[in-house]
Amino acid sequence: MWDGARMTIEIDVEKRRGDRMIAARFTAGPGLTALFGPSGAGKTSILDMVAGLLRPDRGHIRIGDRTLFDAATDLPPEARRIGYVFQDGRLFPHKRVRANLTYGHELAPTANRWMTLDEAVGFLGIDHLLGRWPQSLSGGEAQRVAIGRALLAGPDILLMDEPLASLDAARRGDIMAVIERIRDDLKLPILYVSHDRAEVDRLATSVVAIGE
Repeated sequence: MWDGARMTIEIDVEKRRGDRMIAARFTAGPGLTALFGPSGAGKTSILDMVAGLLRPDRGHIRIGDRTLFDAATDLPPEARRIGYVFQDGRLFPHKRVRANLTYGHELAPTANRWMTLDEAVGFLGIDHLLGRWPQSLSGGEAQRVAIGRALLAGPDILLMDEPLASLDAARRGDIMAVIERIRDDLKLPILYVSHDRAEVDRLATSVVAIGE
């Protein structure tokens, strides 16, 4: 299994959106780096710039020895080797859980894959969900599947945009335990967006203040 303990993320970007300037400049190492700040501060926009879904006006984004974006480079999202877990899961409603999980795995080059379907299913405890449709899943089950799909894409880092926001207290605790295992056992670097101080205090190994 792949070990990202030495992976470094370097971000220095600016993006104007309407009358707001969104800017971020930081370096993140192993562990979970929380982008913490109020709603509307631009935290999700920063994740989208890292993922290649939003183009910065200037700056650079590097992961390890790979440049994802600078004045001469702008890799498409599928070439960035990034897993993205959204607040609402965004599972494919027309695919059962197994097909959702294997979607990213099948797109990733063989050399980039570092987790098998069986390993992901065992790690997340979702074997009993493989034949289910997304609409039949609870919020916590859907987020486990979304996390599994992101891991199976063979990412160098994981982006998580308020993945607990739509869950009740019990399921929030379950998913936080999963995130802690990704951080500690897989040692996959995580950029994590939240405006919940208690969440950040529990999960983050470093914090970057956004919009303060």
